[in-house]
Amino acid sequence: MAHTFVTVSTEDVAFAGTIDDVYITLVGQDGSSKHVKLDKSKFAFHKGDVSTFTVTCSEDLGQLLEIHLEKQGGIIIKDSWLPAKVEVESPDGKVYSFPIYHWLTDSKKHFFREGAGLFLSHALCCPHAVLQNDLTCFWAFLLCSQWAVYKEGTPLCMEADTLKSLPPDDRYPFTRELEFGFTAVAAFVLSDYAMKHWREDAFFGYQFLNGVNPMMIQRCKTLPSKFPVPSNMTFSKVTASSFFHSQQKGNIFLCDYNILDGVETNTINGRKQFLAAPLVLLHKNEDDEMMPIAIQLKQKPGKDNPIFFPTDSEYDWLLAKTYVKSADSNLHELNFHLLRTHLLAEVFAVSLQRNLPRVHPVYKLLIRHTRYTLQINFLARKSLISESGTITRYTASGGKGMLTLLDRSVSSLTYRSLCIPDDIADRGLEDVPNFYYRDDGLKLWNIMHRFVHDILSFYYKNDGMVQNDAELQNWIQEIFENGFLRRSETGIPQKFTTVAELVKFVTMVMFTCSAQHAAVNTGQYDLYGWMPNGPSTMQEPPPTQKGKADEARFLSTLPDVQTTVHILATIWLLSMQSSDFVEEHFTEDFPKYKVTMFQGDLIKLSEDIKSRNENLRLPYTFLDPKLVENSVAI
Repeated sequence: MAHTFVTVSTEDVAFAGTIDDVYITLVGQDGSSKHVKLDKSKFAFHKGDVSTFTVTCSEDLGQLLEIHLEKQGGIIIKDSWLPAKVEVESPDGKVYSFPIYHWLTDSKKHFFREGAGLFLSHALCCPHAVLQNDLTCFWAFLLCSQWAVYKEGTPLCMEADTLKSLPPDDRYPFTRELEFGFTAVAAFVLSDYAMKHWREDAFFGYQFLNGVNPMMIQRCKTLPSKFPVPSNMTFSKVTASSFFHSQQKGNIFLCDYNILDGVETNTINGRKQFLAAPLVLLHKNEDDEMMPIAIQLKQKPGKDNPIFFPTDSEYDWLLAKTYVKSADSNLHELNFHLLRTHLLAEVFAVSLQRNLPRVHPVYKLLIRHTRYTLQINFLARKSLISESGTITRYTASGGKGMLTLLDRSVSSLTYRSLCIPDDIADRGLEDVPNFYYRDDGLKLWNIMHRFVHDILSFYYKNDGMVQNDAELQNWIQEIFENGFLRRSETGIPQKFTTVAELVKFVTMVMFTCSAQHAAVNTGQYDLYGWMPNGPSTMQEPPPTQKGKADEARFLSTLPDVQTTVHILATIWLLSMQSSDFVEEHFTEDFPKYKVTMFQGDLIKLSEDIKSRNENLRLPYTFLDPKLVENSVAI
């Protein structure tokens, strides 16, 4: 008789435990154990519990390959169970680890392979029964993860009619559904800094670098003809001669919102709303501040489209800046937040589940970065961007305009713009001072890239292994087809031919789902919590001449109280930090060592950011690794 010790860990999250009976089967190269009940103590299989059991086998099973878990409930009460992992110590003292992180919601047998990274195509060497179990589990996931069209022209999503129709692993152990129904009662503790400094030109310019939308600014090498800034104008301290000198030195920057031109605007409470498509010129001054020097609110120049300057009247200039902030907030929410993080993360998540088995190294790398994305996006489609959703009803670009803007945003999407080193280079921002989104983002990218390279190089010894991994090639092909709608001009790979290509793409997915989402999400309440700093809509058309703006005109242009309340409630919720999670999917020594190094690099970066922030008037914390969540989970 051979005695094997089985240690079962239950996840330490809400409702993870079970009072049901748990059965296990051990499957090795030389045979299987009986399907035996694990005799539990009073608290075995409860939330956070770790319990060890003895399983007696009539013979040595050899190298362990797989376990079968089954949960049997009583006649009246049945509950779900979320085991974290199972560790099995064989009679010769060798320990096998089986990562689970999977809800058992029924009384069927569930199959889990030993945790060593494995490509399904390599599993042909496994015993037939083990391979068949792998395929059964894999096809079960494939069948429950189907694609659906939410709106034509946008990335496809997970097919789900109700929250409960999502796979259990993609639902929070506690629901956020009620939170999306909260009122704005808690949303009135406004951002103190934005409220005090929103009128200042320096704070206006600062937000293009370190606000919630650092994605628009680019170095201006040549002033576009549609933005005819007069050569004899004086921009505050910047004279005409110093303006052109600054442009030659690379100190002039441009934000062009041409993507908003002609977007049909919303009607809120029976009143037509307005959205500018501005051009903004900025100058990096001698104090390394990014200062606005000219604003044109419409794309086509003309007498009814004046260019505003800091030397104009107080309310002319303030009104122009506020139209820019409204345009920026609308584009930020739909393009850089919704499309480029939430919707793409869902594509990555669904394709991952449909194409890669749990033991695949890419699955192991990315499952933590796609967890719960399906639920948060389902709730967003139901409560935020549906016909009755907050974004649809209370933003200038809501309704038909939202579909137009999303379609244009998809058309402008490129692979390089999703990879922060390429994006920063393409926008000419490599040497801009005080650009903390870039500084922290590039460091995070490099840490992730080094980690992904080390892990994947451990499994893929040469480019041929990548080319011959059918599951991997199906994964990227589905992403290309369903996420980027077969647009080859995006530059998204349609297949992987080298390890380096795979490493870069997996790094992009990891960065998009964690760091980039944090950069464009976390600070929404900090910066939009004071409504004039990011109005969701404007109630009057952009001014067609100067000298008409005053305080009364300015106030009449801002959103009404009802709109403000709903938007503040939403951004307060979206800025909340969700509960993160820890999962250990790698079991071999080398990947585990690299995970430890990766975690150490993140801790060091967090300490560096904290140290830098101590000397800043306005600390930049959005990309502090301690605050960045693993996935798009809020």
